[in-house]
Amino acid sequence: MNYSIGAFAKRMGVSADTLRYYEKEQLIRPERQQGRRVYTETDVNWVEFIMRLKETGMPIKRIAAYAKLRYRGKATVPERLAILRDHRRYVLAEKHKIEQNLARLDAKIKLYKAMLNR
Repeated sequence: MNYSIGAFAKRMGVSADTLRYYEKEQLIRPERQQGRRVYTETDVNWVEFIMRLKETGMPIKRIAAYAKLRYRGKATVPERLAILRDHRRYVLAEKHKIEQNLARLDAKIKLYKAMLNR
């Protein structure tokens, strides 16, 4: 299935401006037909992955570097793998920080509940 920029933006839950920004930053390279952007199901999967990388804290410049490698093809798999492994380490470190903060919050909540029950 092919999508116009408006339909694709709606499908992905982002604005058309966001898609134009992704294109400007060379994260995505939609096909062009008669001068108009055309998005495919392959683009759906790719943009979903970009969004996951963003949600997990990967900077746009790092995503752009990954995207450039992706568009260069299979020969870049080792470099892409290294980027993803590095990012995974970052995400795990962030997860550990969040878990520590949750434990501290839980301890404070427990303390306040005990104070209320006295």
